[in-house]
Amino acid sequence: MISKEMVIGQVLREYPQTAPVFFSLGMHCLGCPSATMESVEGAAMVHGKDPDALVDELNNIIM
Repeated sequence: MISKEMVIGQVLREYPQTAPVFFSLGMHCLGCPSATMESVEGAAMVHGKDPDALVDELNNIIM
């Protein structure tokens, strides 16, 4: 299960099928250093998405 505290890089390693969700937010450099250090919550806030909604969307993909 994905939480908003998880780092994006970790989410992508464990659940590569979530990449399109991050792309849809405008995060096109998923291999960049920021993706390896930024939390799901931080990315959501920077890209104007509610963190809880993003976590729900990501978890729906992996279930």
